[in-house]
Amino acid sequence: MTASSKEFTGEDWTDAVSGIEAEDFEDHIWKDVVSDDMLEIYAPYRRETRLVGKPVFLAIDLFASVFPSRPIPVLEAIRADNPRSCGIHAWEAQPVIRRVLELARSGGHPVIYSTDDVGLRQATNRKTAGDRIDPADFRIAEQFAPHEEDTVVVKERASVFFGTGLLERLRELGAETVVICGETTSGCVRATAVDAYSHGFHVVLIEEGVFDRSLLNHKVSLFDLHHKYADVMKIAEFERKFTAHQAAMGRD
Repeated sequence: MTASSKEFTGEDWTDAVSGIEAEDFEDHIWKDVVSDDMLEIYAPYRRETRLVGKPVFLAIDLFASVFPSRPIPVLEAIRADNPRSCGIHAWEAQPVIRRVLELARSGGHPVIYSTDDVGLRQATNRKTAGDRIDPADFRIAEQFAPHEEDTVVVKERASVFFGTGLLERLRELGAETVVICGETTSGCVRATAVDAYSHGFHVVLIEEGVFDRSLLNHKVSLFDLHHKYADVMKIAEFERKFTAHQAAMGRD
């Protein structure tokens, strides 16, 4: 073994990835489901989370049908309100989504909404009771209604990039970062985030601004996306970094 090819030990590996992020890269919702061994395996993905260049905000599938009438468990909401409901998880995400959209508009950044083409819809293999599809289920919730200057794209599959012209629109806007909120974390959010990364965009997910029917799927999806394809930020971290980014871009 030569001096230049010395054995790389576990201790060296830990030293190589330590101190990369000033804040704790793993201080997120998945801490209770990801083992210490898994965190060590994924350590090489640790990096500084950030915004890059011009951000565009993407609000995925904010359907009226997924938000319950009150803060109740998912199964109860499915039975009482709508089979598409995400129950308490959607309810708790509402103020954060509202704040994300406020930040986008106050900074003069584009907001793009997605909805589904009911006639061509096949985002997943999920079936509804009696296979009935009510177009009203895919109406964007009133509390998140798009503004006149916003863009709404109609998708056919899970990813908002599929058959929508989103890629062309993002390029027209000069987007470099795509900031994502909406649902579901393990479905359309994940598919869109991976596609955005694959098309060369920097991706930011707002942890409390995305949600799922399954809390386990939500946590595991965020863990995987954070390490491979996106910067998952809590809303407090995002506000801080967004404000600094605005200042650096000369857009106070």
